[in-house]
Amino acid sequence: MMTSGSDKYWYNLKTGEVEKGFESPAPDRAGPFDTPEEAASAPEVIKERSRAWAAEEAREDSWSSDTVSGEGGEDQ
Repeated sequence: MMTSGSDKYWYNLKTGEVEKGFESPAPDRAGPFDTPEEAASAPEVIKERSRAWAAEEAREDSWSSDTVSGEGGEDQ
């Protein structure tokens, strides 16, 4: 059985509403979630992940600043 996002729940970042399926454009949606309750908690999940990512980046920055000076970064 193939499942797609159309049978999942999404949090609309613009309206703050929970939606089922692809009601809004992709940039306006967070998800997918299995239940409407999970979708409704999206803002808290997003904030917590942002805090975790920021903390991880800060640790990485402090490590790299000890060993790399100047421009830093990887060749593309």
